[in-house]
Amino acid sequence: MRRALERGGFVVCAEAGDAEEAVAAALQERPDVCLLDIRMPGGGISAAESISQALPDCAIVMLTVSRSDADLFEALRVGASGYLLKDIDPERLPLALRGVMNGEAALPRHLVSLLIDEFRQRSHRRLRLVRRDGVDLTSREWEVLELMRLGLTTAEIAERLFVAPVTVRTHVAAILRKLRVSSRREALRALDW
Repeated sequence: MRRALERGGFVVCAEAGDAEEAVAAALQERPDVCLLDIRMPGGGISAAESISQALPDCAIVMLTVSRSDADLFEALRVGASGYLLKDIDPERLPLALRGVMNGEAALPRHLVSLLIDEFRQRSHRRLRLVRRDGVDLTSREWEVLELMRLGLTTAEIAERLFVAPVTVRTHVAAILRKLRVSSRREALRALDW
């Protein structure tokens, strides 16, 4: 990867073995783009979020073997502009990174279709729910509701959203109140998922 990047005109200013090192290197070097492994020790997602918050002009691209839509959505949520699979042709990597630096998204085709499907499904769910009198969920409540639909526990939702479990419980209570139901199961049934 390093050779491919250098042949493509990039200067590799730092390499890191874990998330903490990656964040420290990014803060010190202030690169134009960070290429992070989503499964790096310490968590590539948390590194991406920290770098994105500290260096908003730095483009972040996740490099991964994960074809999981949940990993893709989480990476995009924390500020990644790209999500490339490790089986990418090394000659294409510099082109993909240049595209990201020019404001383009770098996503494998099959993940683009997942993203489009997710957008359509969320829009459809919102439309269906908005038609119910008095229902108006915040974007964070939608995120919590989606994670509930996936079967995550309060602790798992808290970890995924980087919030305290009590915050998740507060969102769940608000969702139940707004949907006029008394349990998570009823909330999911009310949405006809």
